[in-house]
Amino acid sequence: MASSCTQSPLQTLLVPVLALSHTAAFSASSTGILSLSGNSLLLLVAHQKRSLLKPAEFFIVNLAISDLSMTVTLFPLATSSFFAHRWLFDQAVCTLYAFCGVLFGLCSLASLTVLSTVCCLKVCYPAYGSRFSRSHAAVLLLAVWAYALAFATAPLARWGSYGPEPYGTACCIAWAASSRENTLYILLLLIFCYLLPCLLILVSYALILWTVPDMSSWTRTSPRHGARGLHGLLLKLSVAVCLGFLAAWTPYAVLALWALLGDASQVPALAFVLSAVFAKSSTLYNPLVYLLLKPSFHQLLSKDRLGPR
Repeated sequence: MASSCTQSPLQTLLVPVLALSHTAAFSASSTGILSLSGNSLLLLVAHQKRSLLKPAEFFIVNLAISDLSMTVTLFPLATSSFFAHRWLFDQAVCTLYAFCGVLFGLCSLASLTVLSTVCCLKVCYPAYGSRFSRSHAAVLLLAVWAYALAFATAPLARWGSYGPEPYGTACCIAWAASSRENTLYILLLLIFCYLLPCLLILVSYALILWTVPDMSSWTRTSPRHGARGLHGLLLKLSVAVCLGFLAAWTPYAVLALWALLGDASQVPALAFVLSAVFAKSSTLYNPLVYLLLKPSFHQLLSKDRLGPR
């Protein structure tokens, strides 16, 4: 299909790095396949043990849903465009692609942020954390999706805008400060959808480390340690997923800030390609950590693989 996105002058920046574009395409393909398999498996396991899920684990399931949704909506379009060295679709698909990327990306980040605060509540303020129920988790999940939807729909209402990435083979928020509304939207996005969630995550886990300096006693899952050991294991797994997610998205956030405050045409296309591919790899961390390291998930997978005896 013809596309106004394919006419972006920034697309020419990819010409000197066609080999990198192929590498990015293969990387995106591999990440998409692994993410699709891993998150689908995680949701299957969660469905099979749904009666045993703790309220805090609802956010892990929600993270898998948003990561899987991002994989299904973004990776096929991005991979085919990477191989073609240009955006293959029209402006409407470009807008839909960018909308899905923002919606599901923010939903994943918000899920991790709420999970970190819930873990902090349970460890640092157990009198309140012990009251955290499934109904509380359900209300917070609705808030997570409402928060992500509000920021994702704002560009559709002309508060901010969607357009092609600087390297021309995908679409996202138009990071250049083309108007006062666009600049305000990007600043609010960086503050409330990156800096503030990062701060809440870091403060939550810092408080946990301050309260329980020796985490080894919290990760023993023997009958003697009971629920405390299970909460500690969930805490460590949550830390691993959060750190992986933030590490994946931080380079992209830095480049977005550079594009906003400086000249977007001066941001190297190579940097945007690498940071975008690295950011989308965040959809892998949740299933890898939980399916491989959480004993209950691992045991259920082993049981299904071996079959009944």
